[in-house]
Amino acid sequence: MKGKRNPFVAKEGIPFLLVTLIPLVACWHYGYRPLMVVPAALLILFSLIFRDPRRVIPAVPLGVVSPVDGTVIEIKLTDKGSLGDEAHQIFIKVDSLGTYTARCPVEGKIMDFHGALSDSAEASACSGLWVKTDEGDNVVLQFHQHRLGLAPKAFLRYGERVGQGQRCAYLRLAGAAEVQLPINGRVMVTQGQTVIAGVDVLAKLPHP
Repeated sequence: MKGKRNPFVAKEGIPFLLVTLIPLVACWHYGYRPLMVVPAALLILFSLIFRDPRRVIPAVPLGVVSPVDGTVIEIKLTDKGSLGDEAHQIFIKVDSLGTYTARCPVEGKIMDFHGALSDSAEASACSGLWVKTDEGDNVVLQFHQHRLGLAPKAFLRYGERVGQGQRCAYLRLAGAAEVQLPINGRVMVTQGQTVIAGVDVLAKLPHP
């Protein structure tokens, strides 16, 4: 399945490109060619940082696709995931020159941590994207190592349906991503493996 059409860069990066494109065009128009080096270099840099290429999402029912471009750095089990239950945890180091936009690992409905876990003392500590599939499985996407205090910015709302591999958030300067899936799911990647957002399958959920 192909993703929706989009510019080569994420919308959040367009203002940065315009800020560098305007002086670049002005220098060209007025003949200040040597001065074009700086805005041209910035234009290339911002194009790399904010790049958001189309991806072909694999047709893998119940598959959990990678939310980011990067490298799997750790796979482990926890007896207390973000939802208070046992879960597989897959940690991915984000590629600094990978796609700027994170993609949803599974298809389902976006849930609200605070609304659903209002009776839990730990609800206030939960953050990230929680998706409940039509089969009732819970998959959680969280980000870590926020640089310069810039946390990823989601652009989907609670209660909204999201597709497998659909764009769901701007990564900004996040250094690592974590995917949590049910304990009876099957992990299909290994530590050290390079993964591509929306393309590579991290795991499969347990339902037949």
